[in-house]
Amino acid sequence: MTSPMASLNTFAWGRWLKWPFMAVVALVGLSLVTAIYTAGQPLWAMLVLALVSLGCYVYLSKPTQAYRYLFPGLAAMLVFVAFPLVYTAQIGFTNYSSTNLLSQERVRAYLLDQASPDEARTRGFTLHPDGAAYRIVLAPTPDRADDGPLISEPLTLRDKRSDAPLVMQTLAQGSPALSQALPLIEVLQHRDTLLQLKLTLPDQSVLSYAGVREFGPLNPLWRANADGSLTLLQTNTVYQPNPDTGFFENSAGERMQPGFKVGVGLSNYTRMVSDPDFRGPFLSIFIWTVLFSALTVLFSLALGLTLAVVLNWESLRFRTAYRTLLFLPYAVPGFISILVFKGLFNQNFGEINAILDALFGIKPAWFADPLLAKTMLLLVNTWLGYPYIMVLCAGLIKAIPADLYEASAIAGATPLTNFFKITAPLIIKPLTPLLISAFAFNFNNFVLIALLTNGRPDYLNTKVPAGTTDILVSYTYRIAFQDSGQNFGLAAAISTVIFFMVALLSLANLRLARVKTSK
Repeated sequence: MTSPMASLNTFAWGRWLKWPFMAVVALVGLSLVTAIYTAGQPLWAMLVLALVSLGCYVYLSKPTQAYRYLFPGLAAMLVFVAFPLVYTAQIGFTNYSSTNLLSQERVRAYLLDQASPDEARTRGFTLHPDGAAYRIVLAPTPDRADDGPLISEPLTLRDKRSDAPLVMQTLAQGSPALSQALPLIEVLQHRDTLLQLKLTLPDQSVLSYAGVREFGPLNPLWRANADGSLTLLQTNTVYQPNPDTGFFENSAGERMQPGFKVGVGLSNYTRMVSDPDFRGPFLSIFIWTVLFSALTVLFSLALGLTLAVVLNWESLRFRTAYRTLLFLPYAVPGFISILVFKGLFNQNFGEINAILDALFGIKPAWFADPLLAKTMLLLVNTWLGYPYIMVLCAGLIKAIPADLYEASAIAGATPLTNFFKITAPLIIKPLTPLLISAFAFNFNNFVLIALLTNGRPDYLNTKVPAGTTDILVSYTYRIAFQDSGQNFGLAAAISTVIFFMVALLSLANLRLARVKTSK
């Protein structure tokens, strides 16, 4: 048993260690805030600072002692749930995409950094080993062959050098002896380092890496103007930043890549219903998503409930073995079952088509025909989902008092009467919230679509590629990361709509569960 003195010593040590520990936490938090702020995100830096300050206050203040146990969970919910949700919703109001990734300042800096070599003043070079280092030797320009070559000081090419210029000297008779120049293949191995070098000539001109075998002066392609515009020096054309489209554009409307991220308001949301080329596939995918989720739940319920009722029949022999075998689809990892079915449904080599060909002489194109592909998805998803419903229904049926069935048997009721008058009414209420959860799960069942059909076959003549078997979540993934131009803003808007749909389903689930509990 711990003595009171030992407990007091432990308490005292805890009080003394609390302050250094919180000081370390505060320093780490401040460094994180500084990193976020320097990355150009002042709003998120302020939010992180507020969270760190609140944590320090909660754990260092006596009045907030009761909240010390709640704060980690609340903080984790804010960081891992609220933050991704708010960030995704915020992206939905922008034109963020593969062509509009950067901020306007970074796009401006990128364009101003562009330069082209001055072909008339370029010099060929060779690279010569000098012990553990190397020397660069520049040949004279063709129009000034009498100037003679230039040699650099020894330099190490293992590490990238800074932008500090490397002084070149005239290769005279007293210069160090040069070894044989490296072949081109070995020079190319140092290309990344050579790109960082700046060579200063005796006339103070600076040369940069301009090609596989050349250094030369770089002429800027753009000039910054006082009004924020940029001038393309080759054509003397002025490009103004357009805050509506997110591009630098000239008077003729020609855009300069890359673009920058700007706010577009509700345009991503209105596009879902106002753009005819987008509205058609989107509404079709939305309807198919609802049908896919509802039919999956309906078929799984019908099959699972039927099997649960049959397996509850006491006169049935080997019930345990049947129940174990029927539960196996739920025990096998889902992605393995999906890939197995993908092989079974193969049009040319799958066992399903082999059987259909032998019996009826047909080989359905499961992956090419939209209706057959949707049928295949429902069959596979029902196979994956019915064991869950079967186990739930079996447990609920076990909870029904046996006296009800005995009284029904005395009255001469048939099994169908027992099912519709006793079994179904007593299990449907506790089963309803679980069915809503299953509907919400299948509403976002990305794995099945991605592994089995990948959304194919595609709709024809659409601006944004879309598949006839895509559901909203796979369609969103396709828009964001695959063949739709990586339109993150539009994908974020669709994700936000999906979130509110699932949230409504969750609220309905909670309401049904509350009603069931109150009764």
